[in-house]
Amino acid sequence: MKKEIIITAKTVEEAKVKAAAELGVAAEEIEFTVLEEGKRGFLGIGASDAKVQAVYTVKGADIALEFIRKLVSDMELDLTVAMQPGKNDDTLITVDGEGAGLLIGHHGETLDSLQYLANLAANKKVKGEKREYVKVSVDVEGYRAKREETLRNLARRTATKVLQRKKSVMLEPMNPYERRIIHSEVQGIEGVSTNSIGSENNRRVVMFLDDSKADE
Repeated sequence: MKKEIIITAKTVEEAKVKAAAELGVAAEEIEFTVLEEGKRGFLGIGASDAKVQAVYTVKGADIALEFIRKLVSDMELDLTVAMQPGKNDDTLITVDGEGAGLLIGHHGETLDSLQYLANLAANKKVKGEKREYVKVSVDVEGYRAKREETLRNLARRTATKVLQRKKSVMLEPMNPYERRIIHSEVQGIEGVSTNSIGSENNRRVVMFLDDSKADE
C-alpha cells in the first residue's frame, strides 16, 4: 500500500520536511519527485512555491499496527496499541489498558487468532509492490511472558510427577508455541523426555521417563 501526497512550501527542502512530518516517517523512507522548483521573484513579484510529490510505501508492520488499532476502535475499547522491535527478529505489537483481556481469550486462543490475522495483513501481496516478509508478534497486557512462566512451572511440576510415579503424563492440547516451551524446559531435567502426539488443534505433549538422559 502506498501513501501519496503533494506538498508546497517556499523551498524544495521545506516541502520535503513538511511531507515527512505529515506522513509520520523519516524523509529517507520517502520517494520524492520535485514538480516545481519554486521561485524567489524580485521584491516578492513573480515568487512561487516549490511543489513536491511524496510517495511512501507502507511497511508490513505498519499495516499490522493499523489493523489492530482499527479492530480495537471498532470494538470501542479505550486501549493503547504500540509497536516496537521484538526479541526474535520480529516486530512486537503490544495492547494495554482496561478491558484488554477480551483480546486474550481462553489460554490465549483469541490472542493467537489476532496475531495470525495481523501477520496476514502485514504480508498480503499487493500487485506492483515489493514488500519484504515481516513476522509480527502480538501481546496483550504482558500475557505472553506470564503464560510462558506458567507453562515452565507446569513442565517442572509434571516432570516431578513422572519421576515419582514412574508413569507418563499427557498434557492438555497446546499450540506449537506453547509446546515448544514445554519441550525446552524439560530438556534440562534429567530422566524425563517429551514428545508431541495428535493432530492439528488437538496436539498434546506427552512426558515420559527416559533413562537414556541419565547416562548423558
